[in-house]
Amino acid sequence: MIHRFQYLTQDVDSISHQELAEIACKNGIRWLQLRVKNKPFDTYLSIANDVKKICNKWNCILIINDNVEICKAIDAHGVHLGKNDMVIAEARKIVGSNKIIGGTANTIEDIERIEKQGIDYIGLGPYKFTNTKENLSSVIGLDGYQKILHSTIYNIKKPVIAIGGIQLTDIKPLMNTGIHGIAVSSAINLSTKKEETISAFLKHFSAKDTSHIY
Repeated sequence: MIHRFQYLTQDVDSISHQELAEIACKNGIRWLQLRVKNKPFDTYLSIANDVKKICNKWNCILIINDNVEICKAIDAHGVHLGKNDMVIAEARKIVGSNKIIGGTANTIEDIERIEKQGIDYIGLGPYKFTNTKENLSSVIGLDGYQKILHSTIYNIKKPVIAIGGIQLTDIKPLMNTGIHGIAVSSAINLSTKKEETISAFLKHFSAKDTSHIY
């Protein structure tokens, strides 16, 4: 099952990925994407090993952002690939058929391309401008989600997750477009009251939406 609420760590000066993962898991998040940028492979691997232990303790799905080799090395549940990362078919050869592979899309053409390659879920965005991601694609907005999800040109077959700058007030209008779920990073990671923020997000999703497993 592809969870309707997904959480991404990010590089934050005042707190480590491990600490973010512990807070997230302890407060009910059950799908975590580890997003480490501009770090050497060994550093990323060390962080990933630590985060995997945390996720295992809390029965949380762990997805590795961008790095197929890290996913394979620590036996994570899966990997999420950006538009400029490894081709999905190649990633599948490396991680195997039983791993989750997500992919980023910005247009209906992107979706069609990655679905043909065997994607498991689609991260569609960005919804709004966000500082979390470099080289940001064109902002989609609510109208964009409506047009893509209800396109008569192509019938989307895989779960679509909205990504990019999502805040609490965005949940209802986004879910009303027909998307499968949302992915959140900065709204939690930069919050001064992370536990309360996580609780507020999770209240919008039932227990079955955030329970185990793919």
